[in-house]
Amino acid sequence: MSQAEYQSREVAGRVLAAEFNDVTYTFKESDDDRAPTYGLLPTGEKANRIFFVGTLTETDDVGEDSEYWQGRIAGPTGTFVVYAGQYQPGPAAKLRDLDTPAYVAVVGKPRTYETDDGSILTSVRPESITVVDNTTRNQWVADAAEKTLDRIKSFDNESNEYVRMAKEQYGGDLSSYRDAVVTALESLDIEDSAGSDPSSEPTVDAEAAEANADLESTETESGGTANQTETPATSP
Repeated sequence: MSQAEYQSREVAGRVLAAEFNDVTYTFKESDDDRAPTYGLLPTGEKANRIFFVGTLTETDDVGEDSEYWQGRIAGPTGTFVVYAGQYQPGPAAKLRDLDTPAYVAVVGKPRTYETDDGSILTSVRPESITVVDNTTRNQWVADAAEKTLDRIKSFDNESNEYVRMAKEQYGGDLSSYRDAVVTALESLDIEDSAGSDPSSEPTVDAEAAEANADLESTETESGGTANQTETPATSP
């Protein structure tokens, strides 16, 4: 692979927090030092970059000798943790200056860290953090739910090397991610019933309905959903 190919940015995947936080396996596809590191999603796709939207609920400078900011960004299925320091000056400044809670969109790279007891912690090194509105957040929830469902529907494709890797690393039980899709879509229904204007979000409604219909047609067993994570009462 050429240096130009290494330097090109890969498309950022859409993944719900419930699945992202289960990522424990990372790999490279080349021995070259410049080769990108990928996180392997349990639903059978590699991810060098991800895009997500949620509620920035906490920020904390956890650095010792220099600023190193941690942010917690909540969504309907869980929480993403991001870290930004001197090599990510833009995202670090956003985490330093933003008031919480705030809706934010993040593009970044998956990172894993093994603790002393052998546990794997998953986080994101942000490339950008942008303040967004509630409509953008809802659009992302519908989109991420749909993309998750697409991966679940393709999980029986044994010709896909990343599906085979996922089955080897994580097993083949995707029930928790089906539940996550349900939880994500129900969070949109709950918000609509709480008083949001349906006419202002027609695309979200259409995509959510389509994803929900696809889920019902592919789901082979029923299951409960995770508790919904709170979002701000009003858009920032």
